[in-house]
Amino acid sequence: MIKTAVVILNWNGEAMLRQFLPSVMSGSNEEGTVVYVADNASTDQSCEVVEKEFPSVRLIRLDQNYGFAEGYNRALAQVEAEYVVLLNSDVEVTRGWLQDMVAYMDTHPEVAACQPKILSYRHRNLFEYAGASGGFMDHYGYPFCRGRVLETVEEDKGQYEEIVPVFWATGAALLIRLEVYRKVGGLDARFFAHMEEIDLCWRLRSRGYQLVCIPSSKVYHVGGATLKKENPRKTFLNFRNNLLMLYKNLPEEELAPVMRVRTLLDYCAALVWLLKGDWANVKAVREARREFHRLRPQFAADRRQNLEKTVLKRIPERYTFSLIWQAKIKGRTTYSALSRFFC
Repeated sequence: MIKTAVVILNWNGEAMLRQFLPSVMSGSNEEGTVVYVADNASTDQSCEVVEKEFPSVRLIRLDQNYGFAEGYNRALAQVEAEYVVLLNSDVEVTRGWLQDMVAYMDTHPEVAACQPKILSYRHRNLFEYAGASGGFMDHYGYPFCRGRVLETVEEDKGQYEEIVPVFWATGAALLIRLEVYRKVGGLDARFFAHMEEIDLCWRLRSRGYQLVCIPSSKVYHVGGATLKKENPRKTFLNFRNNLLMLYKNLPEEELAPVMRVRTLLDYCAALVWLLKGDWANVKAVREARREFHRLRPQFAADRRQNLEKTVLKRIPERYTFSLIWQAKIKGRTTYSALSRFFC
């Protein structure tokens, strides 16, 4: 069996494959490692590029664009390996980037998944927004990272080099035990894209698995390649999926109070966009909440199952403070500044 399968999900990413696959190939040449490209029914020349220019890469052709979540579920159903890496097509890896992660996983069977330190491809001294040096979450479902709090991205000065437990590991470069991925049900295809990896990680943590960041492993991520920041479609998916994730995973006694506060916070976000004259994002928030309420009954069975399988009710990496209050009101916009409130 393959030790590690690096699986890149692609959709119309011909140019990115040419740009980033060479680094993946040269940086992932350890024995027992195989690189796959899973193509979400691209209409450009992506498949031809893989077959002609990267013949050692194994190509998985999907019959339609299934999005990030279901695309990976279907691709990984065709892979057999001990570990799989979900790697974005716009990631440049460094030589030996897999070694420390695989070695750690080999010696820590309690850890289900890990991520490398993720830096910005365009501004290489800065952390990258999506994942940075490991992800956490506040009481109301707002994710943040070592190296990124809301819109504030820190410079990497070696301040977050230790291996630490995290609440979520980014789907941009997620190494996970394939057996565990399948056991917990993989990514939720109904999310399509955005928040699906945090939902997966919440399931893993609540069922007793651990997640870590291995900063000695380093990659560079372009980020925002599919939907740019504050794109109304991205706003819709982020707000809707975040609410669905909370509904699926929150302990029973927290569900009602957290959702009440989230209603207030969501409409505060909409008000900020309204004051900016950004009607498209105001509408996106409203539609996301409407869609959440419409879809919620379809997730009731998932919620019951998650609660039944929970063995770790209080997850240490999900903090009890409000990130919005601490960052927007108190001005604590770095992980280090927030750390004094971790309890």
